Amino acid sequence: MRSTPTLRTTLSGFGTALLLAAASPAHADDPAKILKSMTDYLTSQNTLSASFDSDIEIITPELQKIQFASSGQVKLGRPDKLRVRRTGGYADVELVYDGKTLSLYGNDAKSYMQAEMAGTVDQMIGEMQAHSGLGMPGTDLLLTNAFEELMGTATDGKHIGQGVVDGVECEHLAFRTPDTDWQIWIETGAKPVPRKYVITSKTVTGAPQYTLRIRDWKTDAFAEDTFVFKPPAGATRIDINSVAMAEFDELPPGTPTGAKK
Repeated sequence: MRSTPTLRTTLSGFGTALLLAAASPAHADDPAKILKSMTDYLTSQNTLSASFDSDIEIITPELQKIQFASSGQVKLGRPDKLRVRRTGGYADVELVYDGKTLSLYGNDAKSYMQAEMAGTVDQMIGEMQAHSGLGMPGTDLLLTNAFEELMGTATDGKHIGQGVVDGVECEHLAFRTPDTDWQIWIETGAKPVPRKYVITSKTVTGAPQYTLRIRDWKTDAFAEDTFVFKPPAGATRIDINSVAMAEFDELPPGTPTGAKK
């Protein structure tokens, strides 16, 4: 004789079904294919601009996790023009690259530095990451070989499902590499731009994260002087290798080693 389900067992079964539904993507699309559609869209645009908010975490010697928040704007003119402004609690900095000269200006430091660096934005970003010591997470999204750069060391990828970032429906992807786990939320539809990007370091105790939220994507043409750097009145020029480079970082002096990606 079948017993009549009780309210408790009915609710229990309903809860299990909800958990299973939450754990299973609505449709398991190929994460690499979705990522490729994003990188193809970005690299096909001659001009790009966007605003962003970033959070970078550090782990103190006492194993306390601290976040530092910044906001900014980016303007890109392929193949060799870039302007980035970032304002945070410890730095107000601007990077301007015109294909020949790299200029960095620190509003708080009232100083700037310049270096001759003819080439493309890709080459400039590579030089900066290799020699300056400044963290530039998120710039890999701007590269002309962004897909290869992002997937180069990936050992696993998943399409988690859908998500909503700043009111925009997105595809949520998660990838793993030997050193980091990273997630990206890509806007659905004809304009597959990245809306959120999270990098988790697995080689630092406490697994600190870098989070980037991107909005206001535009592909409009820029004014002719967008990528022209003009030192503000009273600004002091310093050597590119000066210790004052610390003024251009998004973390305060004394941040524990290994906190940045």
